Amino acid sequence: ILLLIRNPKDVATSFYHFSNGLSALPSYETWDDFFEAFMTKKMPWGSYLEYLSKWNKYADEENVMTVTYEEVKEDRVLGVKNIAAFLGISLTEEELQLVVERSSFQSMKKNSQKTHGTFGEILFRKGGVSDWKNLFSEDHNEKMDKAFEEYVGGTKLGKKLKYEVYCKA
Repeated sequence: ILLLIRNPKDVATSFYHFSNGLSALPSYETWDDFFEAFMTKKMPWGSYLEYLSKWNKYADEENVMTVTYEEVKEDRVLGVKNIAAFLGISLTEEELQLVVERSSFQSMKKNSQKTHGTFGEILFRKGGVSDWKNLFSEDHNEKMDKAFEEYVGGTKLGKKLKYEVYCKA
């Protein structure tokens, strides 16, 4: 099992834009309205922090590899090598480079019409890290940090996210 996790602040930011771009999901007039719903577990798929908390009990199992979006974004070559090794797949240098090239956000966004149809325009927006800084106020930041600590702060997944997001930033 490959478990891909991401900074909850960027998850909220991305989901805000995704929700407002997809008519099948509730849209929000303001970021504050969305943030309130996100923090009070009123999302169509539940709470991301609870999701992380539930997955944490499996984080030490040998058939589970946890990867953060941030670490793959920082070094796709190493990320692909680690994932391939975990899955028991040996890649030639040519295959590795092909996967690295095709898994770049820019490549996936460019091909999104072919791979996802019109849904691709909504699904592939920026693909960056730390976009949350464009929406979060100091109050939002404090509330998210407090909820993060409550749900996953001291857990293996929480520590991995903290390291990738805060220590490497």
